[in-house]
Amino acid sequence: MKEDNIDATQYVAEILSPHQQILSEYHKLLRAEEIGIVSSVDRGTVSVTGLPNVCLDELIEFSHGSFGLAFNLDRDEVGVILLDQSSELESGDDALRTYRQCDVPVGEELLGRVIDPLGRPKDRRGPLQTSLRRPVESPAPPIINRAPVTVPLQTGLKVVDALIPIGRGQRELILGDRQTGKTSIAVDTIINQRDNNIICIYCAIAQRASAVANVIDRLEKNQALDYSVVLIAEGDSPPGLQFIAPYAATAIGEYFMEQGRDVLIVYDDLTAHARAYRELSLLLRRPPGREAFPGDIFFVHSRLLERSTHLREELGGGSLTALPIAETEAQNVAAYIPTNLISITDGQVYLSPDLYQKGILPAVDVGKSVSRVGGKTQLPAYRRVAGDLRLYYSQFGELEAFSRFSTRLDEETRRTLNRGRRVREILKQPEGSPLAVTSQIASLLAVTQGVLDKVELEKIAILEPILHDAVFSQLPEIYLGIERGEELTSVDLETLISTLQRSVPREFITL
Repeated sequence: MKEDNIDATQYVAEILSPHQQILSEYHKLLRAEEIGIVSSVDRGTVSVTGLPNVCLDELIEFSHGSFGLAFNLDRDEVGVILLDQSSELESGDDALRTYRQCDVPVGEELLGRVIDPLGRPKDRRGPLQTSLRRPVESPAPPIINRAPVTVPLQTGLKVVDALIPIGRGQRELILGDRQTGKTSIAVDTIINQRDNNIICIYCAIAQRASAVANVIDRLEKNQALDYSVVLIAEGDSPPGLQFIAPYAATAIGEYFMEQGRDVLIVYDDLTAHARAYRELSLLLRRPPGREAFPGDIFFVHSRLLERSTHLREELGGGSLTALPIAETEAQNVAAYIPTNLISITDGQVYLSPDLYQKGILPAVDVGKSVSRVGGKTQLPAYRRVAGDLRLYYSQFGELEAFSRFSTRLDEETRRTLNRGRRVREILKQPEGSPLAVTSQIASLLAVTQGVLDKVELEKIAILEPILHDAVFSQLPEIYLGIERGEELTSVDLETLISTLQRSVPREFITL
């Protein structure tokens, strides 16, 4: 009987020995948790007490699962901007520190998806299959890490690619009144990147759900959603979510840029973003400045747009091109937010409501638009064909205005007006139809060399595809050379001009 008890004791000791070893090596670690209390709730913001060590831009989790961002660090309380709806929040609710910055998921898995600024899917296609995350706020690359902007980013729009060229790594502002086609230019540019190996990000800030749905539908119909990410913060979203939206979109673009990829990002639009920031600042009792915007509104946008650049080859050679959109009121380009953005960016494409009402689409006002990178990013063929086109087009606009007051015009003036009207007509382009480089060169060469001088204005749109097909079918070597960025020789120009002249059907020559 005694031996049986000894055997049982040894058996129990053998079973317990591993657990005893684990318990002996276990050291309990205590970590102090800071749990604050919501003291007041406002539209889009809350005040929290009891978080003395919270950090700026730290995520705060509330008791019912919603999130906020520490925005104001006052002595007695913390001003938190809400990233979710505040209908369930009440005074007295718990507010827990998360000890991490606001971040967003990144990776190839985001391509083709529609998400919100926190990375939550909005397209009903299930959760994102990515474990990589990146803070929405990060410093801009230093000057020493940047390379010159020399590679063109083709928009597919003749008036932009010929007269206001955009390069990879540039920041080009799209500016204009409401309903003048700003979003259409940006979406056409995204569609034109289909075969250019460029990742595109469309960031909608405080836009109507129907407008965003139309953009997504256009991208799907043109097979552009496969290489794009759509990040949306609708108009009924909390202003805090609208505020972080462009920073989250930029963080996604920076991930691809650091992998050596070329990225295009559209902010639609930063005027709405400034209004959201103004609303948050006023709710948090920050002192207002001009037009009630806070004094750091310039810094808010500059720290965002400065993250767009072209990296040096040693760092992968990737680029992040930004197309911010800004809205003007009554063509007032000198308003506070437009002038801020103009001073930050590398140029602007200005859309005129007067041209839009006349049916001149895209309604780009060439005289008020500029690209500060200029011809450095243009393919050589553009510089050879459209070198003086901008000056010629501006002079035509002034001459046309003066000619309305005169009944007698000399022959030289008539020729200039005749050519100018055809230049304006050839620069028209319907929505959703971006053109290849060689097709644009064919159209521009035809109008600058007088091939269209005897063609009626109404027939130019019908004739243009015929000219494109003639160059593609009859001059394949020149066509491919232009696409590759080769110089156009004098012989090539003469061959192109003669081919274009022969391709105009006789029934089109009526003048």
